[in-house]
Amino acid sequence: MRQWWNVANLLTAVRLLLAPFIGRAILDRRHALALTLFLIAGTTDILDGTWARRFGSITQAGAYLDPIADKILLSSIYISLAAIGSVPWWFVGIIFGRDLFLLASSGAAILFTRMRRFPPSAWGKVSTFCQISTGVTFMVRNAVSSPALEWLAAALIWPTVLITVGSGIHYGWRGARWARTH
Repeated sequence: MRQWWNVANLLTAVRLLLAPFIGRAILDRRHALALTLFLIAGTTDILDGTWARRFGSITQAGAYLDPIADKILLSSIYISLAAIGSVPWWFVGIIFGRDLFLLASSGAAILFTRMRRFPPSAWGKVSTFCQISTGVTFMVRNAVSSPALEWLAAALIWPTVLITVGSGIHYGWRGARWARTH
C-alpha cells in the first residue's frame, strides 16, 4: 500500500484548504485576492496529477480526494458569486442539481450493483471545463470592470447550463446502460 501522505495528495489538500478562503475573498469583494488564490488552487490541481503520475505516487485516496477538492472549490466559488449577486441562484441550482443527481446515482449504484468505478466522461470533462471557465470569467469581471467581460460572462451562462444538463443526462444514460448489461 502506498503512503497516503505524499506530495500529490498534499497539493490536493492545499486546494481543499484554499476553497473557503477563496469564497471568503469573493464575499468580501476582494476579487483580486480571490483570483490569486484561485490561480494557486488551479496550479495545485495541475501539479498534483502530474506529480502522482511522474513519480508513481498515485493512491486510491488521491483518486477520490482530487475530484472532491475540485467540487468543493467550484461550489465555494459559485455559492459566493451568487451570494454577492454576480451569478443567478438558479444557475447555481442547476450545477448543484446535476452534482446531487450524480451523487445519488453513484450511491444507488454502489448499494445495488457491483459498480465501484465511476470514470468521468468526455461530456463531464467538458461540463467541468465550462463551469470553471464561467466561474473564472465572472471572477475576472468582478476584479476588472470591462464591458467586454460583462458581455462574455453573461454569454457563458446558457452554454454552461446546456452542457451541464447534457452531461448529467449522459451520465444517467451511461449508468442505466451499464446497469442493464450487468
